[in-house]
Parts: sequence; structure tokens; C-alpha cells
Amino acid sequence: MDRDSTGILFRAAVDGETAAWKSLVEGLSPLVWSVVRAHGLRDADAQEVYQTTWFRLAQNLARIREPDRVGAWLASTARNECVKVIRTARRVSPSDDPEVFDRAADGRTPEQAVVDAEEASMERERMRAMWQAFQELGENCRRLLRLLMASPPVSYQEVSATLGIAVGSIGPIRQRCLRRLRVLLAERGFR
Repeated sequence: MDRDSTGILFRAAVDGETAAWKSLVEGLSPLVWSVVRAHGLRDADAQEVYQTTWFRLAQNLARIREPDRVGAWLASTARNECVKVIRTARRVSPSDDPEVFDRAADGRTPEQAVVDAEEASMERERMRAMWQAFQELGENCRRLLRLLMASPPVSYQEVSATLGIAVGSIGPIRQRCLRRLRVLLAERGFR
């Protein structure tokens, strides 16, 4: 579903058109499910997050300022709801049993294990956001950045020959692509 048709359907749904709301849900459900599935939640939790995401949209219909970006809003909301579920599942229950604190084979305390797990979760979230933003770049930017990130490194002459652009244009184009990627990440709350 493209942004223009999403915006049109969203505006119609806000105006109370049931068919528009149904089309919006049908068109954007795969996006919401892809975000939910990417977090590896149990089926019951995944269903709950999916429903909560749509409920949050219904609650905030009047607050959405950019109707054509409702897909990004849904993806962000689904991601936030997934993180809430994951954090809730990882909480440590207090205990007065001293053996509970001796069970960590790697020497970490339960508190440190929770901190490490949350940091790892946040890093996975940052990587997911980065690759989702990368996918929103234009094809030319994605091709250029993939070539420049290749291992072993590709020379500017090889990039020029592969993409059919002048060697002197590679740096400025790369800067524009990276600037756009930063903007997309900032829109997702990452700096």
C-alpha cells in the first residue's frame, strides 16, 4: 500500500467510513505483523501486541498529523508494544532464597543478567530500526551503500563502473544517502 492511498484511506477512516477503516487494516496488517514477528514473541503475546497496536491507532486517530505516514506510526507503535511485552517477561521476581543468587554459572548477578538482556534487546532494536530505515532509502542509495560496505572493500573505480556514476560523485551521493538514513532513524527515535 503506497503512502498516498494510505493517507486517503486514513482520512476517510477518520471521517467514519467503515470500508476505509477495513481497507486500511487489510492493507497495513502485513506491516504490523512483520514488526511483531520480528520480535519473536509467543503467539498469545504477538496477538495481543497486534490488537493493541490497532487499538492505539483508533485511540489516536485525531492526533495523527501526517496521514500518509500512518504505516510508520503503526510500525513504531507495534515495536514499542513488543518491547513492553519483552521487558515485562524478563523481570526478576524478588526472593529470599539465597540459592537463587548462586545459580549464575557465569558469575553475573541476576540484576546484571537483566541489565545485559535489556542492553542486548536495545541493540537488536537499534539494528532492526537501522535496517528498516535502510530499506526505505531509494534503490540507488541502497546499492551504493551496500557496495561501500562490502568486505573486502570495493574501490571507488569499481563502484563507478558497477553503478555507472562518476568517481567524483560517489562521496557526495554517499553523504546525501547517509544524511537521509540519519533522518529516517531520527524519525524512529534513534540518534
